[in-house]
Amino acid sequence: MIFVGAGLVYYKVLPEATVKTLGSFMKDTGADFLNFYICGLIAGAILGINSKLLVKAGIRYAVPLAACILASCAMAAAVGPLMGYHWKDSIFNIGLPILGGGMGGGAVPMAQIVEKQTGRPMKELLSVFVPALALGNVLSIIAAGLLDRLGKRFPRLSGDGEIMRDSGIVNVEPRVELTVWNIAIGLAVSTALFALGSIGNRYAPDIHGLVFTILAVSILKVAGVVPEYIIVACYSWFRLVVKAFTCIVLLAIGIVYTDMGQVIGAITPTFIVLCTAVVLAAVLGAGFAGMLVGFNFVESALTAGLCMTNMGGTGDVAVLSAARRMGLMPFARFSTSIGGGFIIILCGVLMKVFYAA
Repeated sequence: MIFVGAGLVYYKVLPEATVKTLGSFMKDTGADFLNFYICGLIAGAILGINSKLLVKAGIRYAVPLAACILASCAMAAAVGPLMGYHWKDSIFNIGLPILGGGMGGGAVPMAQIVEKQTGRPMKELLSVFVPALALGNVLSIIAAGLLDRLGKRFPRLSGDGEIMRDSGIVNVEPRVELTVWNIAIGLAVSTALFALGSIGNRYAPDIHGLVFTILAVSILKVAGVVPEYIIVACYSWFRLVVKAFTCIVLLAIGIVYTDMGQVIGAITPTFIVLCTAVVLAAVLGAGFAGMLVGFNFVESALTAGLCMTNMGGTGDVAVLSAARRMGLMPFARFSTSIGGGFIIILCGVLMKVFYAA
C-alpha cells in the first residue's frame, strides 16, 4: 500500500491539493492522525502484555539494540571500501542515516552535526542521507515480509508475535469487547497518555513525546494500578485501530512521506549493495544477540533491527504490518525513539573523533 500511494503521487494521479490536504491530516503540524494511530497501538499493546513479561523483556532489550548498531556500522565500514566508498564516509553517509530514526528526528539533525563539523552544506548532505534513508526503509519493509516467511518455515525462530522465548510467563491477551463504551474509553485513555507524553516533550524537547507515552503506560502497567475494564477497553480499541486504520495509514504514508523519485534515483548497484549490507547486518546482529538474552530471532530482528533501519514511526507501522506483528509496536517505538536518539549522539561523538580538525 505504501508504494501504491507513492506511485499515485509520482505519476501525478492525485491532485496536488489532495496531497497537501492529506499531509495536513497526517503530520504533527496538522491533525496528527499518524501519532493518533500509533498512540492507540502503544496503549493497547503495552496494557495487553503481562507486567512480569514486560519487565523481563524491557531490561534485556538494550542487548540486541546495541548489537544492531555495532553490526550495521561494522558492515558499512567493511563493505564500503569494496564499493568505492571510504569506510568513514560509508558509515556517516549511509550507515548512520539508515539507523537514525527517520527524517526530522534523524537525517536532519545528523546533517546539522556533520555540517558544523566539516563545513559541508546541509543541502549536499541531505541529498546523500535521504536516498540512503529511503532505500533503507524499502529494504526494511521487504526484509520484514521475508522474516515473517522465515518464521513460518522455521517455527523455532519465531514467537508468532511474542518477543521472549520460553519466558516461563504465560501472556494471556485481554478479551476484546467492541462496545461503544469500550471504544470511547480506549480512545480517551490512549489519547490522554499521548497528551501526557507531549507535555513531557515540552519540558524535554530532545526526547520524543512518544517515549514519555511508552514510559507512562509501562509504569502504570507494571505498577498494577490500571483497572481491568480500562485494560479491556484499551485493548479493544487497539484491535479496532489495527483492523480499521492500518491499510488507510499505509496508503497515506506512501502519499505523504515516501518520495518515489528519491527511491528510484538511489537505485544504483553499488548503493543498493551497501544499503542491503547495512540492513542485513542489523537483522543478523539484533536477531542473534536477541537469542542470547532469550528473545525469539524473528521478533528481535524485527524490533531491534528493522525498526532501527526503517523511516521512523511511519516505517515502524510498515515493517510490523509487513511482518503481521503489530502487537510489537511498543518495542518498535522504543527502537525508533531511544535508539534513534542515541544514533544522533553517537554521530556527534564519532564526528569529533574521526573528523577532528
